[in-house]
Amino acid sequence: MNLTEQYDVIVLGGGTAGVIAAVQAGRAGARTLLVEKAAALGGTTTTGGVNFPGLFHAWGQQVIAGIGWDLVRSCVEESGGTLPDFTHYQQPHHRLQIRVNPHVYSALCNEAVVQSGADMLLHTMVADLREEGGDGWRVDLCAKEGIIRCSSRVVIDATGDANATSIAGLPLQHPEEQQPATLTYRVGGYDPAELDMVRLNSAFDAEVKAGRLSYTDASWNTTGADLGRWLHSRGVQSNHIHHIDARDSAGKTRLELQARKSLLSLYRFLRRQPGLEDLTIEYVAPECGVRETATIRGEATVTVHDYQSGRLWEDAVCYSFYPIDLHVSSGSGLDMEMLTEGVVPTIPRAAMIPKGSRNFLVAGRCISSDRLANSALRVQATSMGTGQGAGALAALAASEGCTPGDVPLDAMRSLLRAHGAIVPPSP
Repeated sequence: MNLTEQYDVIVLGGGTAGVIAAVQAGRAGARTLLVEKAAALGGTTTTGGVNFPGLFHAWGQQVIAGIGWDLVRSCVEESGGTLPDFTHYQQPHHRLQIRVNPHVYSALCNEAVVQSGADMLLHTMVADLREEGGDGWRVDLCAKEGIIRCSSRVVIDATGDANATSIAGLPLQHPEEQQPATLTYRVGGYDPAELDMVRLNSAFDAEVKAGRLSYTDASWNTTGADLGRWLHSRGVQSNHIHHIDARDSAGKTRLELQARKSLLSLYRFLRRQPGLEDLTIEYVAPECGVRETATIRGEATVTVHDYQSGRLWEDAVCYSFYPIDLHVSSGSGLDMEMLTEGVVPTIPRAAMIPKGSRNFLVAGRCISSDRLANSALRVQATSMGTGQGAGALAALAASEGCTPGDVPLDAMRSLLRAHGAIVPPSP
């Protein structure tokens, strides 16, 4: 790989959306650089430990395909797994998410980026972004050896936290309170059938009342002891870490410290309980999973009404499908509302363009949307769809010498469909 000083497209963030954006831009012939802060690509699916992306299907029909879907399907095939029966859509939506091997998936992401012709830098973050006379961006990258300076016609922010948008001085929206985060891990060394759940819950309740544990160390429920789900699921996706804004390094540090403190405290308590003396921690995700930090102020904003009504935007880039899924720090810990049968929302290009920007796109969970809409469209399949849309728009803008907002919609749709995406029709 030979890095250059001049790119057509630089994608900042190699996670759920960024990988797909870079592959699409590279395949379209754009000179592309993908920048990722971690050691592996894949983001939430890999370093975040949420290795069950969805939802690609709505009401028994596929609505999101393309590069992300191809990677997920290939991962299942290469790992010897099976896909859910998507025609049985009446079952709980989490059963329609797709289990992938995160190690295989990350390697497949590497392969796809390399084969697309894009360059890649791991262990690297954006340090500064400056406009260059309206024709592109100067991009300073913080690598292990120091600052690398390059430029790009179009920048794609796929950081998940809108970090690049903030550095560029473009407008953001910040919720007054963030959704709780979750540290993904897996435990073993016990048989749930042999445990006295009543006794365990009583002991857990006493620890919480003594101030040594929190109910949400082992559940989303804030109101009482419920170790059963945690023990039967082996700890997977069974905790909430509250009231930490993780969009900057200081906040992310507080989150990682609190998440691992929560796990360690729970581990020490459980190992003292009958039947759990041999409990072991088999896996902990490298990063605590973050649901919400900031969103951009876009040229358009997806509202919960837009989402729940299935609004077909004139400039729709992709479909989206997921229930309203707002995690909260009270009550049961989750406010969820299913979509009305037959409704399939869409995501507009204008929600991916920060207000007042030129040659700048955003993909993934921080696109312009209100809190309730964002609680649904933040998920992995939709992020892959916006990532592919951003990659296509960026490549076309670079080749045509226009801004992403001026790319003809027919050209965008044609390029996306050529690479397997399902694109909503024009109204």
